Amino acid sequence: MSATMDALEIARLMATWVVSPDIQVTQTAYRLELARTWEIASGASILEIGCGQGDMTAVLATMAGRVVGTDIAPPGYGAPVTVGQSARHLLDGPLGSRIEMRYETDVLTDDVGTGYDLVVLAHCSWYFASADLLERTLKKARELGSRLCFAEWDPEPAHPSQIPHLLAVLAQDRMAETDGNVRTPITRATLLAELDRAGWEVEQVTDVDTSALQDADWEIAIALEEAPDGLAKALLRQTARERGNVPLPAYALTAR
Repeated sequence: MSATMDALEIARLMATWVVSPDIQVTQTAYRLELARTWEIASGASILEIGCGQGDMTAVLATMAGRVVGTDIAPPGYGAPVTVGQSARHLLDGPLGSRIEMRYETDVLTDDVGTGYDLVVLAHCSWYFASADLLERTLKKARELGSRLCFAEWDPEPAHPSQIPHLLAVLAQDRMAETDGNVRTPITRATLLAELDRAGWEVEQVTDVDTSALQDADWEIAIALEEAPDGLAKALLRQTARERGNVPLPAYALTAR
């Protein structure tokens, strides 16, 4: 398996392909762009923190020699396909020999090995229960690997059309009593400060194109259904479209 695989080829290896092929291709193409931005060396050993159903894991496996994906979620998390079902499907495919996926695993307390070329966190930092927990994880990552590859949403809209996505994020902020996606949204500046305190030296920060992604619609739907009532939710009801909402910007960075 080589790095020449395109988004369609990789997306076909995911369990969600059967459920929503167009969405899976879009999500896979975005993660391919992240990996290209990070300039991942062929054959690298990679630890991925917050692997979820394996969208990023599959892309990394086309480039890496070995990928260990970890997530604190149980295998039964997620819908309509659980993360465990997705992992089994991916491991049974042609990329499976390069991948190991460990659920209910916390890199702060569990043995995940050391000596990785890369530690990857791709759009998982807002899932952390607190900014302090994220900072401790970033510090731990320095013991696990020599280079960090990170990507996340930027909560500062670049255009008014992205405000509904921001409102959905704010409405979900610190919904610690649920298993919602957004618990601790942090700014780019806060993340850079955390990296500095954790001992990482940032090499480059790059804006990435999110315009094709469906995440704004998903987060808005979750916020309207599950978030507690408040100003952000009220404004979201007034400004969000039924579908086709524009996602927030995102950024990718590398650090040593």
